[in-house]
Amino acid sequence: MKNHSYIFLFLCLSFSQLSAQPSTMNLSLTEVIEMALGTAPDVQIANTKLSTNYWLNQSFLANYKPEISFFGDLPNFNRSIREITLPSGEQSFIPSSFMSNSIGFRLSQDIAATGGSVFASTSVERLDIFRTDINPKSTSYLSTPIVVGFNQPFFGFNNLKWEKKIQPLRYNEAIREYSEEMQMVAYDAASFFFEVFISQINMEAANRNKMNADTLFSISQGRYSVGRIAETELLQIELGAMNSDTELAEATLNLQSNTEGLRNFLGIKNGVKFDLIAPDKIPDFQIDANTALEHARKNRSKTIEFQRRLEQAEQAIAQAKGANGRSINLFGRFGLSQTGKSLGDAYNSPRDQEQISLGIEIPIADWGKAKSRMEIALSNRELERMNIEQERISFEQEILLRVNQFDLIRRQVALAGRAYDASKKREEITRKRYFIGKIGITDLNLAIREQNEARTKHMTALRAFWLAYYELRNLTLYDFEKGQSLVREVE
Repeated sequence: MKNHSYIFLFLCLSFSQLSAQPSTMNLSLTEVIEMALGTAPDVQIANTKLSTNYWLNQSFLANYKPEISFFGDLPNFNRSIREITLPSGEQSFIPSSFMSNSIGFRLSQDIAATGGSVFASTSVERLDIFRTDINPKSTSYLSTPIVVGFNQPFFGFNNLKWEKKIQPLRYNEAIREYSEEMQMVAYDAASFFFEVFISQINMEAANRNKMNADTLFSISQGRYSVGRIAETELLQIELGAMNSDTELAEATLNLQSNTEGLRNFLGIKNGVKFDLIAPDKIPDFQIDANTALEHARKNRSKTIEFQRRLEQAEQAIAQAKGANGRSINLFGRFGLSQTGKSLGDAYNSPRDQEQISLGIEIPIADWGKAKSRMEIALSNRELERMNIEQERISFEQEILLRVNQFDLIRRQVALAGRAYDASKKREEITRKRYFIGKIGITDLNLAIREQNEARTKHMTALRAFWLAYYELRNLTLYDFEKGQSLVREVE
């Protein structure tokens, strides 16, 4: 029974150790990017920003729709002593006690084309006067079945008109920025992928170099003991073995650090190990510079941003023009109303009521303030135009430069791959020749160093290609491999 308890305890401890080990994820570059686009914290931030812009746009659209409101005083009670003027002209104080209740509905609509507004309303009010020493109790009603009116300013700044031009640009720009942020997540995911992948390759190389260095040191000790190599050569080989230990420790530390970076970027909470698959298959497609530039102009947010900024500069001029102090405001209303002792009487044969007013304000002297504001707005518009033109040139030059670099990087990957294969064969042959005593340790160290350099160049070129590939997708919002736009549809 005791032995069974020990066995059970051993099995529990073994299971707990196994369960504590981080799981291993075998992922390709494409799978890492797809995972990032679904779970990365940067994606959640981009989604939140897009949601904010969506509701800002919905709020803007609501400004151009009718607004229906309910109003009322339920109740308005007043009991006080008031001062009144008697028919004789004398002043007297009398007690009063009354309560009024009123309700109504109002419909209003702003007009973007003119900057004015129209409205319509209906309401009813009940007035109850309570008995006092001088007043009997009474009840009366005031009905306003319908009131329609308008309010139209002239020569002022029409904000609704300009916002109707600018806000759709602002919202479309936000959608394109969201698509760009998604492609930026893909770019960052590729960057993190290669940090881990290169660390993984370096770790494997460090382990292999460590085993080779230990084997070489063991063989060299035997050679030294029989006098076939000098002590200086043995010490050089021993130093190489110790250096391989240092390189293995550094490679292990880099792999752990980069693994944590990729895990945090993907939003993975639990510990995990990555076994990444080499992205050796290079997409075979050609990119025409003019075609890439056309897609960038069509898809990128920069194009909409340039248009929005020009519209905002024109808006500032219109605002300066509207703030010159001149204003004319035309107000008019027409309605029906009636009073009565009962609610029915209050709606019987309503009487019409009209009101119209024209307000005018013209400055006589403002000492040049209006002109100064206008000149500042005009200067800012010209400055904005020049800035946009410079930014447009830089934007287009960057696209053309990245396309030209992309083909060069593709060729570098092929050359670096062949050089790495050649260096591995040379190192293998050199090592065998050293083992049989045909060459010295200097030639072997040189072959090992050239292999490490070739591996680094190959990994660097491979990383540069894929980062350039995803950078071009971000700069143009176009997938040249599949031939489709990367602008995301927003529901």
